Amino acid sequence: MANTVIPKELVDKIVSENHLSNVGRASIREVKKLINDIEAASGTRFIRMEMGIPGLPACQIGIEAEIKALQSGVASIYPDVYGIPELKTEIARFVKNFLNISVRPTSCLPTVGSMQGSFAAFLTISRAQAGKNTTLFIDPGFAVHRQQHAVMQIPYESFDVYNYRGEKLREKLEEYLSKGNISSIFYSNPNNPSWICFTENELKIIGDLANKYNVVVMEDLAYFGMDFRKDISKPGVPPFQATVANYTDNYLLFISSSKAFSYAGQRLGMMVISDKLFDTEFPNFKNYYASTGFGHTMIYGTLYPLSSGTAHSPQYGLAAILKAVNDGKYNFVDEIKIYAEKARRMKEMFLNNGFHLVYDKDEDENLADGFYFTVGYDKMSGDELLKELLYFGISAISLGITGSSRQGLRACVSLVPMEDLPELKTRLEAFRACHQ
Repeated sequence: MANTVIPKELVDKIVSENHLSNVGRASIREVKKLINDIEAASGTRFIRMEMGIPGLPACQIGIEAEIKALQSGVASIYPDVYGIPELKTEIARFVKNFLNISVRPTSCLPTVGSMQGSFAAFLTISRAQAGKNTTLFIDPGFAVHRQQHAVMQIPYESFDVYNYRGEKLREKLEEYLSKGNISSIFYSNPNNPSWICFTENELKIIGDLANKYNVVVMEDLAYFGMDFRKDISKPGVPPFQATVANYTDNYLLFISSSKAFSYAGQRLGMMVISDKLFDTEFPNFKNYYASTGFGHTMIYGTLYPLSSGTAHSPQYGLAAILKAVNDGKYNFVDEIKIYAEKARRMKEMFLNNGFHLVYDKDEDENLADGFYFTVGYDKMSGDELLKELLYFGISAISLGITGSSRQGLRACVSLVPMEDLPELKTRLEAFRACHQ
């Protein structure tokens, strides 16, 4: 292959040294290491779109609150597994202000990132009802959630939602739920990797069927407020973040501090359980835990043996951030709008060089510009396209590891600086010239 940015032979050699027979099936972290190795060997810096991590400085409000907490001595004290009161109160306020949903502070739990929250929830919910031990993923989704199921040996089923938008979603969900083995439905909204956002009608369908079949809906709101087609930034003022919690009490929400507040390094997520679910008794828990109450079991039966709670000082940091947001003193949405501008410009560059969007619509509306977008090229598989782009110093991940039925790549905009966009354009033009 002529006129590549990085010699093909070098890339192939390093792929082999990383024992990756198919780069497209590598995990996100494996791709990250591969790119690090290629950069070190070639001296060429990649346009890096493989990692879904924030590319903005952490919220200073949180940093200052953490410093103050550390100086006050919290580092020498175990935090309660259910979280400090200040944080629980502010999570409940945040949920009311930005989702218009009422929950008690008791039902709001800090977790070691949303990843620990999902691990604990999958394990707990799969044991709640006899005969209901299977998770239903509305895909595409975050590949590590499948890995969690493999570790815990929890069965799951899944389908790609692309062809089942709107009313078609009801029939598709009924197909799975009617079998009686589904304990929970899991999805992200906005979606990682496709960036689709469920409409209110679709969320109502999910909620109605959760009520009908008595399953728990787990809604991952990692990209809170990032459907920039509507501005949810004013506390207590509509519009609000879309959520299934408007249509069912059988819900559990995961809210990340990593993206909305760029607080990823502190590994602090929020689990919000509906008050009704928190108080529900599940007799089947007796086979695994000391208590039958859902909330008590989640805290003392699952979260406690996993980590004995989250780190102490980050809880004070996040509490301070949420208080500033709840009080209207810090507009977190304004801080992260840069992602939308980068996505708009980057998508245009891909489209101008022969690529197409793999996921492009929410029913009849164009997807928002945001943290992710998905691209394909001609008739290449996602695995093939990822390997080819490596020769041009561009990284991403294949949709093949996300449960997608479609061919292409997920591109994350966060780690691509604005000043690198001209170089991205140049490399995409070189790619197209080699593949015409």
